[in-house]
Amino acid sequence: MSPTNSITIKNKRFVPYINTNEINDIIIKTASDISNYYKNIINADNPLIIVGVLNGAFMFLSDLVKHLDFPCEIHFIKVSSYIGTETSGTITNIIGLNTDIHNKHVLIIEDIIDTGITINNLIENLSSYLPTKINICTLFFKEENYNGKNIDIRFIGKKILNKFIVGYGLDYDNFGRNLNSIYILDS
Repeated sequence: MSPTNSITIKNKRFVPYINTNEINDIIIKTASDISNYYKNIINADNPLIIVGVLNGAFMFLSDLVKHLDFPCEIHFIKVSSYIGTETSGTITNIIGLNTDIHNKHVLIIEDIIDTGITINNLIENLSSYLPTKINICTLFFKEENYNGKNIDIRFIGKKILNKFIVGYGLDYDNFGRNLNSIYILDS
């Protein structure tokens, strides 16, 4: 990519990686997959409990749910495992779930699944509330870096390289979330 397409965040250079049109296509396809999966499960008496993982998933969740054609409740949980561009290896629960998920279908919405530390912790935590089923949806998946405990990631928007990305909700030290495209760290 040419330098004119690059951006700089806190002295790190990022270059274009995934454009807005591709993100929109991923969202529409993922929403269709989710709707097809839940079409005979979810109804007005049994809405899907959608749990968005803050802060990164807010843009993806917002755009995704606009394309779902069934009743759902939307809630958020906030966890963190990154310091700068590296995972810290530990989870900090900052905001917890404030709804009863016992005997409910739950769909966790993530911006990105990297090592699997965050999603493993969330599954373990939410399973203690005895939901009927927990499924996972992620916009991006770093398959080569994933060390999940045999957790089924049912809905994957796009598998990506094991590189650090920003934009469309993803950040570098809280900067870059507002970008409407995805940028990759220039190595």
